[in-house]
Amino acid sequence: MKKLFAPVALMATLLVVSCGPSAEEKAAAEKARQDSIAAVEQARQDSIKAVEEATKLQAIQDSLAKVAADSIAAAEEAAAKKSKGGSKPKPTPKKEEPKKETPNPRKDATKDGQSTNTQQGSNPRKGAVKQQ
Repeated sequence: MKKLFAPVALMATLLVVSCGPSAEEKAAAEKARQDSIAAVEQARQDSIKAVEEATKLQAIQDSLAKVAADSIAAAEEAAAKKSKGGSKPKPTPKKEEPKKETPNPRKDATKDGQSTNTQQGSNPRKGAVKQQ
């Protein structure tokens, strides 16, 4: 009996191994795996879309809050001005325009718009006499 037990156990093991999944079962398992991957990818895309929408909504709420705060500050400022007796607003200082240089008729004009003085007394450091 002991000699018969080893071959029977070996045959039973081979029978169990040879009766693995069929081609249809393998195809069904592959399809289930692909469906699972597609579902995860769809959930990922939905999550990204939800985050983008939440970000846009938050930006809109922030801008509305800023506008509300600005209008409240403007209303408080107007109320403060009225309570002071309607004092006149301070005038804004005018910006001074730079003075325009008038061309000197004694200087010769060059092509690039810069004037040069070709007369002898142009450099006061050399002790030259000023012209009148």
